[in-house]
Amino acid sequence: MGDWLFLIIGIAVVGVLTLAGLLTSGRRRKGELPQGGTDVIVPTPTEGEVATDAPPEPAVAVEPDVAATPTLEKPEGTASRLVRLRQRLSRSQGGLGQGLLALLSRDRLDEDTWEAIEDTLLTADIGVAPTQSLVDKLRTRLRVEGGQTHDTRAVLREELIELVGTDMDRRLQVTGSDGKPGVVLVVGVNGAGKTTTVGKIARILVAEDLTVTLGAADTFRAAAVDQLATWGDRVGVAVVRGPEGSDPASVAFEAVKQGVDQGIDTVLVDTAGRLQNKAGLMDELSKVKRVIEKIAPVTEVLLVLDATTGQNGLIQARVFSEIVDVTGIVLTKLDGSAKGGIVVQVQRELGVPVKLVGLGEGPDDMAPFDAAAFVDALLG
Repeated sequence: MGDWLFLIIGIAVVGVLTLAGLLTSGRRRKGELPQGGTDVIVPTPTEGEVATDAPPEPAVAVEPDVAATPTLEKPEGTASRLVRLRQRLSRSQGGLGQGLLALLSRDRLDEDTWEAIEDTLLTADIGVAPTQSLVDKLRTRLRVEGGQTHDTRAVLREELIELVGTDMDRRLQVTGSDGKPGVVLVVGVNGAGKTTTVGKIARILVAEDLTVTLGAADTFRAAAVDQLATWGDRVGVAVVRGPEGSDPASVAFEAVKQGVDQGIDTVLVDTAGRLQNKAGLMDELSKVKRVIEKIAPVTEVLLVLDATTGQNGLIQARVFSEIVDVTGIVLTKLDGSAKGGIVVQVQRELGVPVKLVGLGEGPDDMAPFDAAAFVDALLG
């Protein structure tokens, strides 16, 4: 009887130890599960894929970590952006308008005065041809209306608005057709604020209740990918990214494919900063556009220009326009310069409108461009 008792006790002990081991193993496996994120990871393409325009293989999605989801921000609406940014622009650009008004309000508009007016306009980067055209119109109007009661400010305002342009379609084409998303390709040289611009546009679209996906196709600069992911996280927008140095066209394609599959309204694709004298990189940018259009048309190509670069910005604009058919301009850093005339010059150079302006470092310091509001800000 004693032997049987010892045998039963031994079996019970072994059973308890086995059960404890199974529970410990289960807890260890649960702790080893990968932590998720909001990104979609695009596999590195093979050399053959990089060399061709063939669509890449599907990406592998990482499940989101619900517990780590940050509190989403509510972006500012367009109306309040326009009011605030008009005030900022007025403070930074008012010197140009006030200088012109002071010259035009002189009792006698002699040749020295008109020459000073021309110099003021040229200094503001309006350009030689637009400056001469504006001065000729002002001279004619003020001479003809000189014997009548006239408002010099009103005359200047009307002519500046016409110069900036009221007949251009400045709407952003951010939605597609036939169930496909709008695809916005954002291009520009390093340092113009391109990645930041993509993030700010995403906020504008989210404020308008549009669904957005971001494509981090600037794969050669890890900081750009991380920066874009941060912008996306703040407003709950998914980011498609690939390993550092991977094919930008693969990332762009996958972002648009996800947009199509998920019924997203707009896909914003950030591209690497291109030096306009690097033919290979420009060819690569052209390839990105071709690959995207295998799945959905590109509805907008926005060229981001630093408003402080002046003539160099025009050279960049010209080259990009030849490669990817630019449809709109985004002017950044307009608040820190009195050279607002770059708006006039770049539009004349490309024949495409300025659609957005950035006037500060804040996340919502970007707004649609409005010719009348811009001129009013110039005049203070």
